Amino acid sequence: MELLLETLREGVRLLLHGDSYLWQIVLLSLRVSGSAVLIGLLMGMPLGVFVGLARFPGRPLVIALIHTGFALPPVVVGLFVYLMLSRAGPAGQLELLFTPAAMILAQALLAAPYVAGITLAAVQAVPRDVRLQAAALGAGPVRALWTHVREARLGLVAAVVAGFGAVISEVGAVMLVGGNIMGETRVMTTAIVLETRRGNYATAMAMGLLLLVLAFTVNLLLTRAQQGRLGQRTWS
Repeated sequence: MELLLETLREGVRLLLHGDSYLWQIVLLSLRVSGSAVLIGLLMGMPLGVFVGLARFPGRPLVIALIHTGFALPPVVVGLFVYLMLSRAGPAGQLELLFTPAAMILAQALLAAPYVAGITLAAVQAVPRDVRLQAAALGAGPVRALWTHVREARLGLVAAVVAGFGAVISEVGAVMLVGGNIMGETRVMTTAIVLETRRGNYATAMAMGLLLLVLAFTVNLLLTRAQQGRLGQRTWS
């Protein structure tokens, strides 16, 4: 217990002191995870809207595949990206392995199924009559579709939260494809593993605390936006 308290105190001190090593890793973590979530949204949200609203043969199979993505082991995704980007892989000539780009790709593949699955559920929950009413009022197909998607916006915010949560605390995939190289590919989660192995518990704890604070802050902002919209819709 004494070790834990001392580690917490030293971790807080490092955060307040503004350790350059710590903040370099934090900034890279935000860049990698932020880019991955954005790419995950660009991949997953259109797919979720399409599958949620369209009717086509094999649709249940596609939905099952999307939901299976929720259970993708990060190390398996990391291995897939590693093999794709290795020198013997189909994209080896790009020389992206052990770079932030490879980490972004791996995290985006982890985020996309969460975004697609929750988006799918959100648009399905909106009554089909919304589009029919919009069309009856003179809206074209695109405008009617946009009206339907806007009604699902609370669920879309939840999709963003889920996508962010899938990548910000991920360690296995980024360790495989990034290599945990100091100053280049070391992010908070991989640094926590490394510093713990070295016995630098205070540094690891400082990063762990900051990771929790960042995750809480982003989720709080997204939740406020979601609940604010919910309140506006309730009172409108």
